[in-house]
Amino acid sequence: MTTQSVRLGIGLMILSTFVLATQDGISRYLAEAYNVITVITIRYWFFAVFVVGVSTMRKGGVRRVARTHHPVLQVFRGLLLIAEICIGVLAFTLLGLIETHAIFACYPLLVVALSGPMLGESVGWRRWLAVGIGFLGVLIILRPGLQVFSPAALLALASALMFAIYSLVTRYVSRRDSAETSFFYTGVAGALGISLLAPFAWNPMQGWVDWGWMLMLGCTGAIGHFLLIKALEVTEANTLQPFAYFHLVFATIYGLVLFGEVLETPTLIGTVVIVAAGIYTILRTGRKPTLGERRGTV
Repeated sequence: MTTQSVRLGIGLMILSTFVLATQDGISRYLAEAYNVITVITIRYWFFAVFVVGVSTMRKGGVRRVARTHHPVLQVFRGLLLIAEICIGVLAFTLLGLIETHAIFACYPLLVVALSGPMLGESVGWRRWLAVGIGFLGVLIILRPGLQVFSPAALLALASALMFAIYSLVTRYVSRRDSAETSFFYTGVAGALGISLLAPFAWNPMQGWVDWGWMLMLGCTGAIGHFLLIKALEVTEANTLQPFAYFHLVFATIYGLVLFGEVLETPTLIGTVVIVAAGIYTILRTGRKPTLGERRGTV
C-alpha cells in the first residue's frame, strides 16, 4: 500500500462522509414533513437499484454475487440495518442531527464490548478501559437524572447498539461471504423488508420539489456508498476508520447552519471523550499484538 493510495483512500473516505452527512440532512428535512417509513422506503428503492446495478456489472452477475453461505444472517443484517436507519432518522427529527450523531459515535465502543460474547474475540484491558471512558462521554451527553435529559436520546443510543450488532454480524459472515455479497443483501433485503411496511405508513409526495429532494436523497446514498467502496479498494479499513468521524463533523455543521441546532457544552465535551476513546480502540484493534497481549496478559 503506497503513500499515494493511502492519501487517495483517506480523501475518498472524507468525501463519502460529507455525502452521507448530506443524506442525513435531507432525511431529517423530509422526515419532518412525511412519515419516516415513506422517506426510508423511497431512499432504499434507490439504494437497491444501485446495489443490483453494481452486482450486475461484477463477474458472474447477480447470480454469483447473491450466492451466500449465510442466507439467514444476510437477510437478518439487511433487516436490522433498515430498522436502525428508521430509528436513527426518527431521532434526527426529535433530537436533532448534532446530539443524535454525538451519541451514535459510541458505536465502535459497542462493537468492542460485544465482540467478545458475539464473536469470541479477545479484548485487552486497555480497550475495555477505553470503552468505559467512552460510555462516560455518553453519560455526559445524556445527563441522566437532570431535567434536560431527553427520552429521544435513547433512540440514538438504540440506533448505535443496532448498528454495532449489524457490524459484528457483517464481520462474522465476511469469514465466508465476499464484501460484494454482503453489500447486495444489505440493499435488497432492506428494500424488500421496508416495502412490506410501506403500505401501512405511506404519505404521498406533495409536488415536484419534494420529489426533487427524494431524488437527491437517493443519489447521495448511492454516491456515498460508491465513494466508500472505492476508498476501501485502495486503503485498508483500519487506516480509514478514524476518518469516519468526519461524518459527525459535517452533520454538526448541517445541524448548526441549516436547522438552527445548538451545540451545548456537555454535548461537545461528551463527544470529544467518545471520539477519543473510539479512535483509541480502533488503533488498538488495528495494531499487531505484543507477546504479552497474545498471551492474554494485556
